[in-house]
Amino acid sequence: MTQRVALITGGTRGIGKAIAKRLAKEGYHLVLNYMRKKNDAEQAKREIEEEFGVKVLIVKANVKELDQIQHLFQEVKEQFGRLDVFINNAASGVLRPLMEVEEQHWQWTQDINTKAYLFASQEAAKLMENGGSIVALSSLGSIRALPNYVTVGVSKAAVEALTRYLAVELAPKGIVVNAVSGGAVDTDALKHFPNREELLEAAASRNPAGRIVEPEDLAETVYFLCTPAASMIRGQTIIVDGGLSLLC
Repeated sequence: MTQRVALITGGTRGIGKAIAKRLAKEGYHLVLNYMRKKNDAEQAKREIEEEFGVKVLIVKANVKELDQIQHLFQEVKEQFGRLDVFINNAASGVLRPLMEVEEQHWQWTQDINTKAYLFASQEAAKLMENGGSIVALSSLGSIRALPNYVTVGVSKAAVEALTRYLAVELAPKGIVVNAVSGGAVDTDALKHFPNREELLEAAASRNPAGRIVEPEDLAETVYFLCTPAASMIRGQTIIVDGGLSLLC
């Protein structure tokens, strides 16, 4: 059980780090990808190894570049020789009103959020000789029109569509693929929203659950989707938002 290996893109901060800790708690060795902030990555490695006693490998890679995706998975192969879980968590995007979106904004967002998911999943599947689990992180902007969110929202809708295709085509390999979509989660990423405070206040006050979603809430659902108990859940997007999206 302690030989299982999980790769998490964007795994050294925020939701990715919460997922990393949840998997480490179950004995997974980890490969945590990051693009910036090496100090944060090294701190996450020390923290997880000391708390859970698992091996943590940190790998710098910009997942919008195919050669760096291949480098990332080559590191997994060389260090561990296998992969059991791939969490597609890394994301980025330009937050502007629709009429202010430029081609470079669109391309950047699609490359990191959608293209990377496809080609990283291809590489992950090559290392899952005995089956495995792939989980992508999405957001409510995939099904709701949120202010300044058009580039990211459309990319996350594509992530959910791609999840369905991956689930079908990778099923013969014994690979289970799903997505988890969160409501407003107060992480570093949300600090880039010009209407951050408004989003958090609305999420907390209107949420039937009485609070905003925490990274650990998403991590628990991601972990569940990596267990045998979820083996017949395929190609689905599980919304974890405390019921916020149920309201008009």
